[in-house]
Amino acid sequence: MANTTHQTERRVLVIEDEPDISALLKLHLSELPAQVTCVPDGRMGLQMALEKGPWHALVLDLRLPSMNGLDVCRELRLRGDRLPILMLTALGSELDRVLGLELGADDYLTKPFSVLELQARLRALWRRVPDKNIPPIMDSPGEPQALKLAALHIDRSKRRVWLRGLELLLTPREFDLLWYFAHHPGHAFSRSELLAEVWGYGHDGYDHTVNTHINRLRNKLGDGYIHTVWGIGYRFEVPV
Repeated sequence: MANTTHQTERRVLVIEDEPDISALLKLHLSELPAQVTCVPDGRMGLQMALEKGPWHALVLDLRLPSMNGLDVCRELRLRGDRLPILMLTALGSELDRVLGLELGADDYLTKPFSVLELQARLRALWRRVPDKNIPPIMDSPGEPQALKLAALHIDRSKRRVWLRGLELLLTPREFDLLWYFAHHPGHAFSRSELLAEVWGYGHDGYDHTVNTHINRLRNKLGDGYIHTVWGIGYRFEVPV
């Protein structure tokens, strides 16, 4: 009988040049379960990401030989690749984290990191990203699969969004954020509430993660959809 175990595993690409960290990631990400491929070089990793997919997540270090992680992230997003990207950054490199998020990364962890937190972050990324070959991590019975809000059309089953008939290319986290907002028009959310509901965790110091994703989503939607509520957070409204 053929072995079908891997048909229900996600494929994770790790681009990390430190052998000890790479080995640690491969060991513990395999427990998700996932098939883990490790590459020690940025340019080689980009080629692997583009040519050897489909991948279900990319764990991306920012300090890499031949091509840094920021450039890898930028190139993938410029090509329209919506692969969930989790960055690994050095302690204190806040500028790199902000740049990575602005370029389209979905989340980040600072070295040294907790293996359990890394696993939790990836599960949170996958929770709302369906794969027809993999049983969902969390079901939402009765939740609609599409929303039509004036000129905005959101299809959850296809993970696609159209505005005035033109498709918007959103990263996985941007889509999750828009889907959550669209279910609660007119409601003001704090950053910590958005972290808990959309990212699946809460943590002090991650406010700029929310801010950066809000700014990216605003740029793609245009004016009138996401409003800043001073002293609270953000509110989503459909322009009349």
